[in-house]
Amino acid sequence: MSLAPVVLLMGVSGSGKTTIGTALAQRLGWRFVDGDDYHPPANVAKMRAGTPLDDTDRAPWLARLNALLRHSVARGEPVVLACSALRGHYRERLADRVPGLRVAWLDGDAALIGERVAGRQHRYMPASLLASQFAALEAPADAWRIDVAGEPDAIVAELAARLALSSTR
Repeated sequence: MSLAPVVLLMGVSGSGKTTIGTALAQRLGWRFVDGDDYHPPANVAKMRAGTPLDDTDRAPWLARLNALLRHSVARGEPVVLACSALRGHYRERLADRVPGLRVAWLDGDAALIGERVAGRQHRYMPASLLASQFAALEAPADAWRIDVAGEPDAIVAELAARLALSSTR
């Protein structure tokens, strides 16, 4: 059975992109890429200072991630990418020339996600930026919407099942 070569796990900070993405990639035997690892130093500094990124800040980051995805597809290397991808044009940029890309939106209640963010220490994303992420979020019409209130193992199982079903169509 042939699975989609790329899965984009998108959502606000604290939605579980890294946790779910790591587990999903491990289950599938795919490569996991955390988009946070590819931000240029200027973006990291801006976020550490509590300033939301704008489209100009994100453009080189999204271009770098898109190049990584295209390279992975060209090598036949399936990949799970964890990336906020909050706006539609960010997702379009990531998907450019990436055939078979599937988008899974890790969505949840703002209070639940706020509790998660408040209870963790991210290397540069302060909890104060969460409201700006919810404000920027454009709900995707073409994504699998996954409720993050469930246990990570159940979410991974759901995603794996959806991928298996989509690869048989």
